[in-house]
Amino acid sequence: MRLLKQLFWVLLTLGVLLGATELFLYDVIKIDWVSFMEIQPTYKQMENPLPVPARSIPVEGAIAIPGMGMPPNPTVADAASIQRGAELFAINCQMCHGVAGDGNGSVAPFLIRFKPANLTTDVAQSKEDGSLFLTISNGIEGRMPALNENLTVSERWDVVNFLRTLKAEK
Repeated sequence: MRLLKQLFWVLLTLGVLLGATELFLYDVIKIDWVSFMEIQPTYKQMENPLPVPARSIPVEGAIAIPGMGMPPNPTVADAASIQRGAELFAINCQMCHGVAGDGNGSVAPFLIRFKPANLTTDVAQSKEDGSLFLTISNGIEGRMPALNENLTVSERWDVVNFLRTLKAEK
């Protein structure tokens, strides 16, 4: 009789433990375990970049002075600059603007509100180098991201020199 009583209590204890374990395993009772990954802030790429400190000048110098017009292109459009610009265009711009710069990149069909600009048109090609440079640097609100954090000043001028080689197909 004593053995049956002990067996009963052991089985009852195991049953209660097993039942409590299953409540937690099958999320009947949810416990929010704290992990260090959950309590730190997260940011998406190019989301809310930190503002530039007041009265600071980039290491490469000021790219444009407000009220002084478009910056002049300091980079000579030689073969090396155009080649670097083509490589940078392929990495940073081609997915939207396409291989030929005609606005038919691989992600262009998924852009519903605004399609990428056709960089081979007379309108785009007639813009000043400084205008293209500032567009690449600052982007266009809601349409194109700013690439000033991705490309150095000289790399952006190389992309401008490459854009000048794009021609519309007749």
